[in-house]
Amino acid sequence: MELLKTEYLTKSYGFKETEVKALKPTDFIPILFIEENIKLSVLMDGRKVDEDYFNEIMETLGLTDRKRHLSGEVSGGQQRVSIARALITKPSIIFADEPTGNLDSKNSKEVMDLLAMSIMITHDPKISERADRIITISDGEISGDRRTG
Repeated sequence: MELLKTEYLTKSYGFKETEVKALKPTDFIPILFIEENIKLSVLMDGRKVDEDYFNEIMETLGLTDRKRHLSGEVSGGQQRVSIARALITKPSIIFADEPTGNLDSKNSKEVMDLLAMSIMITHDPKISERADRIITISDGEISGDRRTG
């Protein structure tokens, strides 16, 4: 989806690449352990991983005991690894398309707690009701805009 590509967001809206992270479930390398996948984007930028923040993310996403597993070996692992990879870079904005789509209710709640300040796309009314503002799009046009709190 073109609109969720970091390159599009940075060129079209003037964001710096380090400020934006588009959350994509395919944004991982299947042969790397979960820990390696999460830290990779920070290391590739030549930055040092904030280990305390990394451990907080791992704990919140229930991945602490799964660091040395492959993403495919963990229930909802690919999605949770993608979320962790987005968070570890500490971007100003995360665009999340169905961030809880493949997660159970417990993990969905944990993810939503982590993504408290985000722009997300979802079809799940329970998830959207947690937002401060809901913008509804129908047939490519804004059809509703309401504040929830």
